[in-house]
Formats: sequence, C-alpha cells, structure tokens
Amino acid sequence: MTVVRDSARWLLLLLLSLLSGLLPAATPQLQSWTTSKGAKVIFVETDALPMLDVRVVFDAGSARDGELAGLAAFTNAMLTEGAGEWNADALASRLENRGIDMGSGSLRDMAWVSVRTLSEEPTREVAITTLAKVLAEPRFDADAIDRVREQMLVARRQLLQKPGGIASERFYRTLYGEHPYAHPPGGTEQSLQRVDKAQLRQFHRQYYVGANAVIAMVGAVDRATAEQIAERVTAGLPKGQHAPDLPEPKPVKGGELREVFPSSQTHILIGQLGIRRGDPDYFPLYVGNHVLGGSSLVSILGDEVRNKRGLSYSVYSYFSAMRAAGPFVMAAQTKNDKADEALEVMRQTLADFVQQGPAKEALDAAKKNLVGGFPLQIANNGKIAQYIAMIGFYDLPLDWLEQVPRRIAAVTLADVRDAFVRRIDPDRSITVVVGGKAE
Repeated sequence: MTVVRDSARWLLLLLLSLLSGLLPAATPQLQSWTTSKGAKVIFVETDALPMLDVRVVFDAGSARDGELAGLAAFTNAMLTEGAGEWNADALASRLENRGIDMGSGSLRDMAWVSVRTLSEEPTREVAITTLAKVLAEPRFDADAIDRVREQMLVARRQLLQKPGGIASERFYRTLYGEHPYAHPPGGTEQSLQRVDKAQLRQFHRQYYVGANAVIAMVGAVDRATAEQIAERVTAGLPKGQHAPDLPEPKPVKGGELREVFPSSQTHILIGQLGIRRGDPDYFPLYVGNHVLGGSSLVSILGDEVRNKRGLSYSVYSYFSAMRAAGPFVMAAQTKNDKADEALEVMRQTLADFVQQGPAKEALDAAKKNLVGGFPLQIANNGKIAQYIAMIGFYDLPLDWLEQVPRRIAAVTLADVRDAFVRRIDPDRSITVVVGGKAE
C-alpha cells in the first residue's frame, strides 16, 4: 500500500510540476558556496512544490577520453548500474519503489548524475544516500560492463547507419583535428571493445572528485538543509583536483568533404570554429544567429532554402558554446538531386549575412522572441537545475539569469555586424556532405 500511495503522490506532483511550467516565473535567486571537498554548489530555494532536484556535474566529458574514445561515456553509464551494496536490479528497485527519478549523461565537456525526489523525509533521505553511493562507490560489475558495452556498440552501429550521424562525426573530426573534441563521444567499435574494469575505475578515480564537481540544487529545502545535502553528496569523494584546461583548437582551412551513402536524403553541414562559454561576443552572435538560422523556418536560411526554393524542410544554424571554442554550424537535409543547389544557397546566404547583417525589423523581432521565450527555459525546477549547473560549470556570474534578457535586449545592429565580420569567415568554412545513392 505504501508503494502505491507514494507512486500516486509522485504522479500528482509530476503533473503539478508540468503545469507549473505554463505559468510565468520570476528570475530565481541563486546562492552559492563550496563544500569541504571543493565542490561548487549553486542553490535555488523554492517551495512551489514539495520536490528537490539535485544535479551533480563533473568536468568528465569525452574531451577527457584520452586515447580511448567513449571511456567517459562508458564510465558515466556504469554509475547507475550498481553502487555500494546494490547491484543494478537492487538499485533500480530502491529508486522506483519510492518514486525517485535518477538519471545520468555525458557530452563533450561534462558528465552528470541527477536525482529528483520528494523533498520530504524519508524519501529525500533515501534519494540523497543513494546519490552519494552512486557517485562514490560504483560497483563496475562484470555483467553490467558487458551490458553497457553492448548497448554502446548497438548505438554506434545505429549511428553509422544514418547519414546525419556520419556527417556529424566527419564534421567534428575535420574541424577539430587532433583536439579532444574531434573523436566521437560514444566511442568506436574498436575503442569500446578495449574498455575494461581497470580503465573505468581509473577514470572514475581521476575525474569524479570533489574539486572537479558542481552541484546544482533546486527545491523545497532551506539553505542549512541544502548545505548538509551538498556535504553528504560529496562525502565519499576524494577532494582531488579540477581537470586541467583544454587546449584551444587550431583553426583549419576551408574545404569540402563528400561521402556517398545509400539514402534518399543528403545531409549538409557547413561550419567553422565559433565561441567558448563566456565569450564577449556571445550575445551579438546568439541574437544574430537567431535571425540567420536559429529560428528555423522563419529565419533567413529557412526563407531562402525552404520557403523560396523548396530545397529542404529542415534547415537551421547554431553556435555551440563550449569550454573551448565550440562550432558554428549550418545544417540542412535535402533531396539528393538538390544537394548542390541547397549547398550553394546556404553558402551565399551566410556570405550575404556576414557582409550586410540583419535588417532592423528582423533583429527587433528576434530580440523580442528570445526575451519573451527565456522564461520557458527556467519554467520548472528541472530546467532551473540544468541551467544553474551550466552556470556553475562554465564559471558564469551568479546573476547570469538576470543578465540574459537584459543583454539580449541591448544588442544592436552594429553589434551583430561587427561580431559576425570578426568571427565568421565564409571562406574558412568546412563543408561535409553525406548522402546520395551508391553507384
């Protein structure tokens, strides 16, 4: 009966959480401190719902793989496959029986483990105790290693069956060369077969340490309780050291790579090195890109490629700001026999935009859209936790959430034109085209 009651209550609270995302929200007030193990904590207290979200982020993404692509993702996936006295099944039952949601994931820069729970005892106690064990005492059982390896191998094979996945991998490899961002985060068939228990444990010992962690916490607990939770979450971790700075990627010359793939659609990626988090040009480029291709169908790219010529249903552009310079990308899917035309239109559209910048009306509309849509990015506890984890991970100022709408609104035409002229050179773009029918 207790399990049924708790599950029903969890579903009700989840519904309320989803509904709360439809309501306008004030900018959350961030509090920050450092735990005794060196972890940075960013906390938002809110009693809108009796729930707590905790997200622990480590500088342990695929950029830390070294010579073994996929090691970071493999290690991260193993954390929720058993910890302490609980094997994978026991751990899953312990969480599910109490309506506790635990997740994990990794990208090129970061890896994380998150938990969402009722903020009331005893459920919160179980959630925090379990999270601490998962972070500090992963089991790395042989059967779990085999299971995760097979899952990653299947994902790898599926990626190589899709022209979009191949294009993305080729793009990063070409753009980043010898930089850690170049290799695939999910590993390769060869590298995944080489991962063993000792390598997983070593990666965990090196990167899952207090000084390499950021804890984002949002929910119905007070500051004193939040401090206790943060200490408990990192209690079993060594203090360690923060991961070293990543090298800056070296610019590459423009060029074009084509790969034939038996598909009805051709995937096109055009891009170059963009910006890192905290870059002074972030807001002019972000707002300008919204006009260029960030707003998809109503953008300049959408109008030129799709609306006027019907060359592609999906065309867009973005800046992916990372710890080191992330990419600027334009992407499209088109019919095989329209690939060359779509490619030429995309290139010309970018060149025209860099030279001329956006029209004032388009820029004003973009700013209005971005400022008006920003509250939806922090509309519930889970979204706030993700956002403040990003703030902590990239060492952005604590008033970043307040800065975003204001700095977007302050962007001028001159700002956008100046930033794009200085930062984007169409002649240095690399192009990756994957698709067409094999002969």
